[in-house]
Amino acid sequence: MRLCRFRRAGSADDAAARSVEIGFYDERQIVPLIAAAEVHADATHGKLALPKGAEQSDLLAYLLPDGSGRALARKVAAWVEHNADTVTKGLGIPTAEVELLTPIPRPNKLFLLAGNYADHIKEGGGTATERAQTFPYFFMKPPSTTLTDPGKPVQIPSISPATIDWELELGVVIGRKCKAVKEAEALEYVAGYTVFNDISNRKFRPNPGRVTREKDAFFDWLHGKWFDGFCPCGPCVTSADAIGDPQALAMKLTLNGDVRQNATTGQMIFPVAALIEFISSICTLEPGDMISTGTPSGVGNATGTYLKPGDVLEATIDKIGTLRTPMIAEEPRA
Repeated sequence: MRLCRFRRAGSADDAAARSVEIGFYDERQIVPLIAAAEVHADATHGKLALPKGAEQSDLLAYLLPDGSGRALARKVAAWVEHNADTVTKGLGIPTAEVELLTPIPRPNKLFLLAGNYADHIKEGGGTATERAQTFPYFFMKPPSTTLTDPGKPVQIPSISPATIDWELELGVVIGRKCKAVKEAEALEYVAGYTVFNDISNRKFRPNPGRVTREKDAFFDWLHGKWFDGFCPCGPCVTSADAIGDPQALAMKLTLNGDVRQNATTGQMIFPVAALIEFISSICTLEPGDMISTGTPSGVGNATGTYLKPGDVLEATIDKIGTLRTPMIAEEPRA
């Protein structure tokens, strides 16, 4: 089951047309979940308990392990698939005609992993270390300003525009509060999976005339991750039960149609379950928290290929979908 958040096309002044909805995602069309549930109830003469109020537009409400509408979503999804010719004919909206939104609009925490694929570490000049000899390197991005809707452009910052890069990554959406969980049980706390593109400014150097300090290189790298819009996410969340094994997913990123990254999630040094175990040993993970699990080889920095206005990135992960991100120049400030 693939679910997305979206708005229908319409005037910004038309509140009904612009309200946020949850839909069953497909590359060709979106089927609104609530509308489908109502048609299902009429057709089957059954009653379905719908989430109330704000929960109706909360994607987590329809996902395992604890969503109040998870049983409804699974039942309606199966019914829609079985009756696709008749149901979608009346309910389906062409995907190109809706505004897709980030699956989780304001996660409390947005973690990203650095160096989780051996070939990516090597292409950057580093040495990959065996899992037993190291630990996951995490950093965070501010979700309220870095998360970018599917299909929306990312601005190349005018303060440092020359070395902007891409990173295709599998995203994990936490569905249940967890603390100090073990790797063997960690996937039980996952609601679903999505696609991230960890946009990075590879050679950002604040105050070029500065006095050098010991940690400058690390903080240059870290600050290069935090620019506005630098975390496109989507186009949907695939439920954890539909993914099964998150370490068996093909990944591909193209730049203007040319393949730049081509890998599988099975190449991770630390698998998803190990990452959840590690983070939850330090801090409590909450429903809606998101983890971006690192990128494979093929980033632009390895060949000196950087993003410019007019470029289009398409980041694809099997069983989830394609996250499309156009690049534009930063708008001049007044």
